[in-house]
Amino acid sequence: MTTTRSALSEADIRLLLKGAEPEERALVAHRLCRHIDRANLTEEERAEAHQILRLMARDAAEQVRRALAVTLKASPLIPRDVANRLARDIESIAVPMLNFSPAFTDEDLAEIVRIGGPVRQCAVARRPVLSETVTAVISEAGAEEAVQIACGNDGAAFSERGLAAAIERFAASEAVLASIALRAALPARITERLVTLVTGELRERLVARHGLTPQTALAVAIGTRERASLDLVEQAARASDLPAFVAHLRRGQRLTASLLLRALANGQMSFFEWGLAELSGVPHHRTWLMVHDAGELGLKAIYERAGLPGRLLPAFRAAVDAFHSMDLDGAPGDLQRFQRRMLERFLSQPLAISTEDVDYLLDKIDSLSLDEAVDEDAEPAAANAA
Repeated sequence: MTTTRSALSEADIRLLLKGAEPEERALVAHRLCRHIDRANLTEEERAEAHQILRLMARDAAEQVRRALAVTLKASPLIPRDVANRLARDIESIAVPMLNFSPAFTDEDLAEIVRIGGPVRQCAVARRPVLSETVTAVISEAGAEEAVQIACGNDGAAFSERGLAAAIERFAASEAVLASIALRAALPARITERLVTLVTGELRERLVARHGLTPQTALAVAIGTRERASLDLVEQAARASDLPAFVAHLRRGQRLTASLLLRALANGQMSFFEWGLAELSGVPHHRTWLMVHDAGELGLKAIYERAGLPGRLLPAFRAAVDAFHSMDLDGAPGDLQRFQRRMLERFLSQPLAISTEDVDYLLDKIDSLSLDEAVDEDAEPAAANAA
């Protein structure tokens, strides 16, 4: 054999095939595998090498088979049948192959996940690259740890169906949900499902990383007490298409006076304008003129046409007047200070708004003041460091 003769002596070959001691055969197997992996083989030499590898894979000695698996775990030279044989060997031999070997097809890996047990499933889940075909089977048949590992694997591609299956099976597993939530990209429906299952910091990170559709923002924010982490007003500020956002809110009967008042008190004039335009059926440019350039009567006319409650008109007028009287000054934290001053000025008026809305706006002032305090504390530290 050309390959073996260039790498080993006749004595080595005899030891590989008939050596009495497993340790001796394992040493020869390791040496030959290293040579095979590094050599530039002809087709004839490659065929000869494959025959040698098949002999090693059938060796009774665990040390020989492990030498083969560990040395050639990432080699493109190893034949598919040898890789599959080793994948069904004891775990210490199977895992290196399953972690790295390019010899497996997607069908091979899917079958191993189905029948292989948690250790082999986890080994497959850690592969540098996984197709949607394989991750779907992991989601549907894998142990919890394997699903968590696969979902946290940046090289693993997931279909929406695969992610949905993982969520359905492990909706109570914080580890699995966190691995999915922190993926670089998620389908909108998966984000919507997750945001109803996770809480606290993980929910905040999910919203910050993937955003939410209006449907999800409505489902979670309206009627809940978790506005600090998920706020419809804040979602409106992030919306890239305000007309579409307010249109959806109206269809869901959520474009309410309370929501518009909260947004306006937070300085979100554009959202207020588009909301009035949507409710009144008046084009946005005309709505803008009636709010900003037509005096009190203009605001009153567009407000009434929008069908908003008359008792709240003074509160909206106070918010609009406060907005017109304030300017951004361009300093660090400009927007936060503007919003806080806007809220303070608005709430200083004797207005007939609900206790719930007052509590909400007071909470917003507290959070904005806290942000400013953190920024102010950070400035001296930065100056001292400089």
